[in-house]
Amino acid sequence: MAASKFTLGHNLDDYRYEARHCTSCAGCKWVDMNYISGMDFAWKCASWHQGVFDAYGAAGKAKVIWDLLAGDLDWSSPKLLEVIYMCTLCGACDAGCKRNLDLEILMMLTSWRARLVEKGFGPMPQHKAITELIETSHNMYGIAQKKRLDWMPKDVSPAKQAEMLYWVGCRASFVDTEIARATAKILKAANKDFMVLKEEPCCGNLVYTTGQIDKARKSAQDNLKLIKETGAKTVVFSCAEGYRMVKVDYPKLLGISTADLGFEVKHITELVDGWVKDGSLKLESKVDMKVTYHDSCGLGRLGEPWYHWEGERGDWGLLIPPRNIRRGMNGVYEPPRDILKAILGIKFVEMLRPRDQAYCCGAGGGAKEAFPDFALGSASERLQEATAIGAEAIVAACPLCKENFKDASKDGLKVFDITELIAMAIK
Repeated sequence: MAASKFTLGHNLDDYRYEARHCTSCAGCKWVDMNYISGMDFAWKCASWHQGVFDAYGAAGKAKVIWDLLAGDLDWSSPKLLEVIYMCTLCGACDAGCKRNLDLEILMMLTSWRARLVEKGFGPMPQHKAITELIETSHNMYGIAQKKRLDWMPKDVSPAKQAEMLYWVGCRASFVDTEIARATAKILKAANKDFMVLKEEPCCGNLVYTTGQIDKARKSAQDNLKLIKETGAKTVVFSCAEGYRMVKVDYPKLLGISTADLGFEVKHITELVDGWVKDGSLKLESKVDMKVTYHDSCGLGRLGEPWYHWEGERGDWGLLIPPRNIRRGMNGVYEPPRDILKAILGIKFVEMLRPRDQAYCCGAGGGAKEAFPDFALGSASERLQEATAIGAEAIVAACPLCKENFKDASKDGLKVFDITELIAMAIK
């Protein structure tokens, strides 16, 4: 076939190749054969797991997209909206596909949502309501921005100017403020000066993942301008979703690579791991607990740097020029584990589906807002896994994961954000 122009962006037509060449091998559905431990915890796609029918999985969605682009399906079908939005965009399918075919499944699914928004059928009503709150109040909850920093501990004084900017995020600012307080305590204990934005805006995660590309692009432009005006060299997050949004999705939206941002994007676990290892942060208080760690999708599979690419797709899908392919295996996996193992008294046990094989908590991509039962079902599945390996507590590195696990927890399993355990370990 003749070579065709192709940009790794948000135009669904650029992913006809993906829609046509999915082989339904189920690599997007099951835990990789090298890691699978048995049928009880064998799935890695929560949508397919709970939706049961093929349409809810990536292979089925690829066929649906092919028929939509061919004009054989009605774009306005409510069932199609359920199929694409009852999905967390967790990247399990994308990482699984890249074991063999290197199809851009996640970008295809994101672009389907974008096309639905362009046609006026998306996003879901619940997403529209939250978007309106963000547009009017600059946060997801409609709370006055002047309350953004009410969480700040009295014994912590952010610097007016510093090389590090702590981007707190909506949830840690207004709902789970313990995460923000713990992060500030950690930075203080490590003797690191840091800034915060007085009226930090929403990062735009929900707006982007629900397919509202134009609004998300405007948010990315405005927020990057704010960051650059601070002069920060490092922007640190305690939220995996915000981390992924700025590090990966802002570059996607703006047609640049992560390396072009002009500053480093770090999750607090990446920094703490280094500080513990070089002795600048001491974890001297004992925390007696048997814990397991949940790999938040935005920090793990989806946390690798973004590389902008445009070129041609030739015979057999050959890309000209070649490009860097993100396979989900180089996310932030070891720092959180090394931190937990460094805390006195902690006994660490590994999940049966760890790292790039992790089962999503179920809350991301707008799923919790539009399909709360699905989100709770996914969280319950992950909590059952933690209980099966004998953990007393499940530890996440994202406020959204923690929130959904707490909402689903029924059997006494404790739920923590990793910043809370780090703060507990600091004298």
